[in-house]
Amino acid sequence: MRDLLFRNLTSEDKKRKVIASSEIADRDGVHSVIHRHFACVMKEVVDASTVQKPEPYLYVLKETNTKDCRQKFFCRMKGSIFAVAGEKIYLVMYMHSLKISLTNLHKNEPVK
Repeated sequence: MRDLLFRNLTSEDKKRKVIASSEIADRDGVHSVIHRHFACVMKEVVDASTVQKPEPYLYVLKETNTKDCRQKFFCRMKGSIFAVAGEKIYLVMYMHSLKISLTNLHKNEPVK
């Protein structure tokens, strides 16, 4: 069994875009839940040399619980770039995140 959920939210007035998906599956005795998330914000810049770009950011967490036969993984990445469209300069800030949770349906065996 596999359930999918997909969301695509766009805001023209705030120049923001959010894409999210979730997947839940039971396969080979493992229950998996996967969440993906992407957010992007665009800001118009008058002079790129005066704007301070946010620092890139990466966070990774992996957790294993052998008692409850569970594994979790989480990753978040943030960054920014300058883009030119026509005569305008934009600062594009983005964030990706991935969250995976695996649970063994058979409690006596470790998660594969």
